[in-house]
Amino acid sequence: MQNQSISIAIVDDHTLFRSGLASLLSEFDEIEVMFEAMNGIDLQTKINQHAEVQLILMDINMPVMDGFAATKWVKANHPNVHVLALSMLEDEKAIIGMLKAGAGGYMLKEATPSDLLTAIKVIVNKGFYINELVSGRLLVALKDNGIKPTFSDRELTFLQHCSTELTYKEIADLMNVSPRTVDNYRESLFAKLNMKSRTGLVVYGIKNNLINI
Repeated sequence: MQNQSISIAIVDDHTLFRSGLASLLSEFDEIEVMFEAMNGIDLQTKINQHAEVQLILMDINMPVMDGFAATKWVKANHPNVHVLALSMLEDEKAIIGMLKAGAGGYMLKEATPSDLLTAIKVIVNKGFYINELVSGRLLVALKDNGIKPTFSDRELTFLQHCSTELTYKEIADLMNVSPRTVDNYRESLFAKLNMKSRTGLVVYGIKNNLINI
């Protein structure tokens, strides 16, 4: 990959941001911007003319077809193309939604060009990029090639519910257990996976096929 440029596309409905980002990234020898698109439908039209694209920088909030739907379409129709979410949103719902849709990573638009370049390289080479926004501690869990932790059926059920918008109290009601019991499931998973966030649990579940999307 050192001597070969990475072909990317930028999908964002803000023209100034999109063209500015394309200009910035074009300054890197490792990057070649193949095309820009203003939303998911525009992307569908253009990607068929650029089969060489390896990665798409995907905004979330866009008219006509947003980043969630566009990412799902890309992974269904061009499974070998990577998607890196690039958004203003920093909430768990957006992060989890994009990762469940098939994105290989999530970056904020305030990231530096060099950080973005690093994320692009890692996703193309490894398939997944994890930064502190997603879960710094998850990196340790994913890199661990030793004995994988085991989970009870109830913990796996709780993990599945974590990928929804349900609150912990609503999960407890759905599982017919007390909020305290749900707290125990959560703390048990945190301990087993060495992490401290609900987002981290969901990302781990998705990457290890423990969550049905």
